[in-house]
Amino acid sequence: MISNAYAQAATTGGMEGSLIGMAPIVLMFALLYFLMIRPQMKKAKEQKTMIDGLSKGDEVIAMGMIGKIVKISDGYISLEVSAGNVIYLQRQAVTTLLPKGTFQDIMK
Repeated sequence: MISNAYAQAATTGGMEGSLIGMAPIVLMFALLYFLMIRPQMKKAKEQKTMIDGLSKGDEVIAMGMIGKIVKISDGYISLEVSAGNVIYLQRQAVTTLLPKGTFQDIMK
């Protein structure tokens, strides 16, 4: 009464069909790389360069606090946040390097 139904064989031509089927996935990965991964890597490299270039006397923003670096070591910095108040932070806590004189302008 009811006949068996069989799947029809693919007619796309074997290897060519699988390459065409993978094209959207490869295109999406390339788009993801150029729009997200590459800019992220560039920003991380710039941040590392900035942290490696810190020196005594630089004015920075670290963890939302503005201060002047008074001492620097391999992994830590001493940051003067107001007259006589020094805090110790990891170098990686520094987010922004400020232009010279910014800290003095804020302290007025």
